[in-house]
Amino acid sequence: MSLEVAVAAPFRQRGVDRMAENEFVVALSLDRDWFSPDQAKRLIDVATGRGLLERDENHLEVGFDVDAVEIPEGFVPDEEVIQERSPFEQTLAALVDDGMEKQAAVAGINSLQSELGVTIEAAAVVFARRNGVEVPQIAAQARDALGGDD
Repeated sequence: MSLEVAVAAPFRQRGVDRMAENEFVVALSLDRDWFSPDQAKRLIDVATGRGLLERDENHLEVGFDVDAVEIPEGFVPDEEVIQERSPFEQTLAALVDDGMEKQAAVAGINSLQSELGVTIEAAAVVFARRNGVEVPQIAAQARDALGGDD
């Protein structure tokens, strides 16, 4: 996923798992020339919302193993990574990344939504789990939307 690659790159470059927010912005905008400073700040918001980063005052801490992320030679993320996607879109992307055909995933999710009478987000999470795709951050968002606890 290119969002994880974009988030991992500054941390890997510096060999740390925590850095000042402004260092992260500089790494993405000036050092790598991937984003403008405003876009880099937007990336922080998106990555924080997806559980990839945690904010602690003016510092960022990475929420995944950056060493496990491959950064391809010549990689440049597209602006799509800074756009917020709905929990449904995120779950659908995870299913497709796992090898499921997009049309089959959408049909299965829609069918499950009708069968269970829940939101599309909740149906997508249940469908993903039934198909062996774990989406814990998205599941938490869907659960919150339902107004439920654990």
